[in-house]
Amino acid sequence: MRNYGFAMIFALIAGLFVTGVAAAQGSNSFSSPNVDYVFSLPDQRWKQTVKPSSTASNVEYVYGDRTDGHLEVRRLKLPPSGILSDLIKEEEEKLQFLQSFIAGKNEQFSGSLSGEVYNYEYVRSGRPMSGRFYFLKAGDNSVYVLRFTGFRDNLRTIRNQTDAIARSFAIKKK
Repeated sequence: MRNYGFAMIFALIAGLFVTGVAAAQGSNSFSSPNVDYVFSLPDQRWKQTVKPSSTASNVEYVYGDRTDGHLEVRRLKLPPSGILSDLIKEEEEKLQFLQSFIAGKNEQFSGSLSGEVYNYEYVRSGRPMSGRFYFLKAGDNSVYVLRFTGFRDNLRTIRNQTDAIARSFAIKKK
């Protein structure tokens, strides 16, 4: 009977430890005093490569290697009379100069912020690449763009992660 009680206590402590380790490894989040947003990263392979500063609010992450997945977060201003599709069109005009550029279809997107997703494909150094841009509207004149790029097959493989990051993207509470 005495060994049974000890085994139960040991099993309970081990279970709490394993649960805590699993929760710590499950996701990590991004937050910085230099930007007004937060988001969660669903995998430990996402590593920050560019940190925001007081002069530049750009944030960048890579998923293992830059060609496996690269994330850039940018804030764009929407003109007072502008609409989101106009901003997407402007971004597409810049991308058209990529080698073998092929525009994909836009999709509606909703998470903490709603907006649209713009997909495209291109070729870099003879390798098929793709991009998936999330345009998330944050107020009347602010749009955050989460720009994911990488090898076409690799970006498709982590699409559930890119969607999860975009769904978790939120403006900090003041």
